[in-house]
Amino acid sequence: MPLAPYAADPDRSPGREFAENRQGSRGPRSEFQRDRDRTIHSIAFRRLRSKTQVFVAPDGDHYRTRLTHSLEVAQIGRVIARELGLDEDLTEALCLAHDIGHPPFGHAGENALSNMMSDSGGFDHNAHTLRTLMRLESPYCDHPGLNLTWDMLEGLAKHNGPIAEPNWALRQLDDDFPLALDYHASLEAQVAAIADDIAYDNHDIDDGLRAGFLNIDDVLSLEFMAQPFREIERRFPNADRATQLRELIRTQIGRMVLDVLETARANVVDVGSVAEVRAAGRTLITFSDEMARDERRLKSFMYDKLYYHPEQVATADRASKVIRRLFEAYADDESLLPPSWHAALPSDRVGRDRHIADFIAGMTDRFAIDRYQEITGRRPDGLSNV
Repeated sequence: MPLAPYAADPDRSPGREFAENRQGSRGPRSEFQRDRDRTIHSIAFRRLRSKTQVFVAPDGDHYRTRLTHSLEVAQIGRVIARELGLDEDLTEALCLAHDIGHPPFGHAGENALSNMMSDSGGFDHNAHTLRTLMRLESPYCDHPGLNLTWDMLEGLAKHNGPIAEPNWALRQLDDDFPLALDYHASLEAQVAAIADDIAYDNHDIDDGLRAGFLNIDDVLSLEFMAQPFREIERRFPNADRATQLRELIRTQIGRMVLDVLETARANVVDVGSVAEVRAAGRTLITFSDEMARDERRLKSFMYDKLYYHPEQVATADRASKVIRRLFEAYADDESLLPPSWHAALPSDRVGRDRHIADFIAGMTDRFAIDRYQEITGRRPDGLSNV
């Protein structure tokens, strides 16, 4: 399928931060395919398999992690991109990489790191995604980072919209390789952002029901969830309830994707180039007004019933204490860091804090728990509530 005029074109990319010698190039791939492949082969991507999505260090194998979530986002993103004539490879790469900057224990870990870093610029998982891919993950001999395309990096930086006040991490990277932070990102990046919403809006319901934190009757108190479920019961009266619920999740994802496609087609009808996308002054890949209202109600429901469930809050508090104890331990005794990290410690306090935060942010849930036990002599209790 030919690319639409408003699609990102790998042959017209502004390029990469560092020039590369392509002698003996590894296969006939576009620049965006290389971005995707570099992401998939990175250590940071592999670590997502043991990082919290909703539930901290879950004992059950069926709960989602950052890795399985990212794969689900990529599947949804590719479908939308294909239908709109966008570059599927860039869309997929953005979807796969969008959560790489998350520390262990999800938002609880992020909040703890941000608090510990309050005098050193704070911590933000989105900026840390860029920091990881541009500086910390460096498997190549001739340049730091993965050296991804400008299109990939600007999409990760501002897939949720322009950034008026970048934090220290993003500001440093933007100084080195300007990413036009005051403009909207490509449609591929906008697709990645809404695919993320669609995935976690629905799959978190699935996990919440499985864990017993959500009650089906509460879910069905939302009319936009109850109506399709009644139709599922009519069509599949002999299916067990668990299978009917999985059908509901699939149905809701389909409804949201179709709504995005219809709305996006109307929004881009007069858009003729990528430059016009970036200068549009608004996000073009959106839900309809009605679906946006339903989606906001669903998010509010999920915060009330799942994300701020008393057990979740208590687990998040215990996870935060693990992160705080690790940070304090490394700050008090830098020899506890692995030799390579200890050798690279900056001399100034702010730089040292940021270095320690980089190390902790790269940890998986299990690695953080093991390091806590190694340092304190005891294993933290109550870090898995499912």
